[in-house]
Amino acid sequence: MLNNSFSNIDFMGRALDGLWERNEAINNNISNVNTPGYKKTKVLFEDNLKTELEINNKLKVNTTDPKHIEVIGQNKNGDIQVVKDESYSTKKDGNNVNIDVEMAELAKNSMMYNGVIRQVSGEFKKLKSIINEGR
Repeated sequence: MLNNSFSNIDFMGRALDGLWERNEAINNNISNVNTPGYKKTKVLFEDNLKTELEINNKLKVNTTDPKHIEVIGQNKNGDIQVVKDESYSTKKDGNNVNIDVEMAELAKNSMMYNGVIRQVSGEFKKLKSIINEGR
């Protein structure tokens, strides 16, 4: 029970890291909406978390020593990729930031972040209940 809660919190923590990084990228894009030649950045991490979740559900491996070989999908670092979107420009100056799209992405990302925070809070409430023996 406790291991499951801690792994859930760890997994959601990595999701929060990705969402936070995306928030930073979106804010940077919005700040540079009028900068000539600026190319927007995107943050990708959901596919890595999904792959890790699928692998962890299929394969359970305990590593008891730091020298053990790491199983695919258990890599906690490098899950977040920040990439420049070089695909198109919507303005003559080469800038490809669309303020309406970025504001919508910011709102969506904020809702996702708040949702994951609620889930983490729920996990901690469960742990508190266990520690207090259900009181």
